[in-house]
This record gives sequence, C-alpha cells and structure tokens, in this order.
Amino acid sequence: MNLQQKKLARRAKIRKGIRIKISGTDAQPRLSVFRSNKDIYVQLVNDLTGTTIAAASSRAISDKAPKIEKSKLVGKAIAEKAIALGVTKVTFDRGGYLYHGRVKSLAEGAREGGLQF
Repeated sequence: MNLQQKKLARRAKIRKGIRIKISGTDAQPRLSVFRSNKDIYVQLVNDLTGTTIAAASSRAISDKAPKIEKSKLVGKAIAEKAIALGVTKVTFDRGGYLYHGRVKSLAEGAREGGLQF
C-alpha cells in the first residue's frame, strides 16, 4: 500500500465510525462535508429518506480569496439555504477530516449564519 492508499483507508475508517454514531432526520439533517484539494462541498442530508435537502460549494464562489475564507463563505451560504427551508438545528459530519483549517472555518461560517450544532 502506498501513502495515498493509507491516507484514504484511514479517512474511510474514521468516517465509518462517525457515520455509525450520527444520522440526519427531517427535523435535524446531517451537515456533511467533503474536502478536495481545491474546493470544499457541503450538503444537508436526510438519512431517513436518503435525500439531499440543500447543498453548497466553493466552486460557486468566484471570489479570489484563500481557501479558508472561501470555506467560511460556503458555511454561510449553506446556513442561508437551510434557514430558508426552516432548518435551524443540524448534526455536523466532518467526513473523517480533522476539525481544523477549512473544515473548522466552514463550521464557524455555518454557526455565524444561524445554524446550531
């Protein structure tokens, strides 16, 4: 196994442990984060029906800002969409990533936007 495969296997193991413990409902959906090297994506997911309620990503932001600042803007964008749908409480799913850097910035932006978790 090379280094990339080890990193992916480690993240998959952590993610599986997180997903066993948390689940999204209609009243309190799961705020799921995916982070790539360039962008960050977030979804509100109802796990009971298996549907995505709302989504946002840094690809929609044309701002020439650093990735951490874009992540904060994505958090605020998903919070606006969630509040427009009547959702104020969510369960945060960091997707196996450390709560640090862009993931933390996204969470802070969502909290500033009015989401509670």
